[in-house]
Amino acid sequence: MTTQGRRLTQQDIARMAGVSQTTVSLVLNKRGDADVRIAPETRERVLQAIRETGYVADPAARRLAYGRNRILGVFTYEAVFPAESADFYHPFLVGIEECAQEIGCDLLLFTSAKAASGARRRIFNEESRVRLADGCVLLGRTVDREDLARLLAEGIPFVSVGRRDDAGGPVPYVGADYPPAVLALVERAVALGHRRLGYVGAGTGGESMADRLRGFHEGVAATGADGRHFTPDVPLGDVVASGVTAVFVEEYADCVAIATAAAERGVHVPHDLSILTLGALTRPVQVDTDFTGFRIPRREMGRRAVQLLAEILETGGTPQELLPCELVDGTTLAPAPNLTGDLPRG
Repeated sequence: MTTQGRRLTQQDIARMAGVSQTTVSLVLNKRGDADVRIAPETRERVLQAIRETGYVADPAARRLAYGRNRILGVFTYEAVFPAESADFYHPFLVGIEECAQEIGCDLLLFTSAKAASGARRRIFNEESRVRLADGCVLLGRTVDREDLARLLAEGIPFVSVGRRDDAGGPVPYVGADYPPAVLALVERAVALGHRRLGYVGAGTGGESMADRLRGFHEGVAATGADGRHFTPDVPLGDVVASGVTAVFVEEYADCVAIATAAAERGVHVPHDLSILTLGALTRPVQVDTDFTGFRIPRREMGRRAVQLLAEILETGGTPQELLPCELVDGTTLAPAPNLTGDLPRG
């Protein structure tokens, strides 16, 4: 009942049966509603793998099923419900809730982490209740590194939604694989004749922003295009008048602002200037344009975060996964206006 000298786990059974670890857990725990969600042939494959290997659930896994609170925490560094969030977090929460229900766990949303005026929320304070949950899913465009380091040091199970750099050790996470998606958009623009490309955004302040800018630089290097980085303090009118023919925009709302600035200067989108978005809407803004870009797999990331947290609670480890972003065709990418990329100067 070992694999190369180690004890078999539910993950091993899942691989043998060609199913998810969550499915194996449902079969083993004999959940009353498992038969409704698991096809008979799938259930039989799991049972056959168990019979063939003589697998017996580890006592720690049984504690997860029967002895723990079966409560998973969700900690958010930004408020997730106000209108100004533009529903950015909603798909994450949908995925988290769906998977938690599937594995028979309740969710506890931590909202009592008070912060001083102008400061961000922190997990640990005098009122911290993070240990009420078996483990925690962290949500936030940026996550406090001191919080991550303390979670790791104190052995509190957690998974971050979003790639995170080491914080005194590897951080368990599930994130979006931004660099290949941005690189693919750059290649698509260059294939349409664009040679002067602009990146609009900080490119720093969080791993997701750094990953986007890295993908842009990789795309520029791979295609031989001329790439220029515009930080958020650069007036958008200057971006439009810079001579670039395609701009890659970190913040979705800034796409709308750039399109407005272009219209005010007689620059037509996309025939004079193509605009490509590198994210989802995070600020409230009226959007009447179907921007070309990619889809962040937010719902899938939420689901996978819960699955990985369940695996950590059962077997430990530090899983790190990146999910692909799907390119989305819109109406804001067109062939370059001419070979030299000259634009009207507003």
